[in-house]
Amino acid sequence: MKKIEGILRDQRAASFPLTICMVLSLMILFCGISEYFRLQNIAAGVREAVEDAVITVVNDNYAGVYHGVREGYSGSYQAFGGGWEETLNEGDIYSYLDSTLGTRLSGGRHVKFAGDHNNATEYAIDSLAVTIRNAPLAPSDPRNAQRFEAEAEVALEVPVRFGGKVLPSVQMHLKVQAGYTEVF
Repeated sequence: MKKIEGILRDQRAASFPLTICMVLSLMILFCGISEYFRLQNIAAGVREAVEDAVITVVNDNYAGVYHGVREGYSGSYQAFGGGWEETLNEGDIYSYLDSTLGTRLSGGRHVKFAGDHNNATEYAIDSLAVTIRNAPLAPSDPRNAQRFEAEAEVALEVPVRFGGKVLPSVQMHLKVQAGYTEVF
């Protein structure tokens, strides 16, 4: 420790290489932290867009669900023949994501390109799975019955860039859920 203090106090510019080393270390650390925050921002933005799309699916099914609740039943059912049939709409989540996030179909995945370049991928979304759980028809215990819910899961792939190079991509699975709850 005394040797480093001596180098720093020395007037012959011996501390110049140490100063450069410290500045470069801090710059590398800052670049790593900023890349981490970039990945977190992309994941949060995509997750919010998927959540909005799932809420849209729930809203698209509102008329059927509300009708069932109003008539004393629950769920999205419609009389058909001699019984009841589910009437569910899964919506077009990819179309919603394309318009919201600016992605477009490329190679079977919905890709967001960085800037005007068509070769620099910012992120890619694929493997969308939508699950709609309808509320039961005329439940015996309405307070504890399954509510109408829509759930979506997507795979997000974000290329990692560091030092001017593209490193292996980070792959995340984002899962969101929205449901219909009666207000009365």
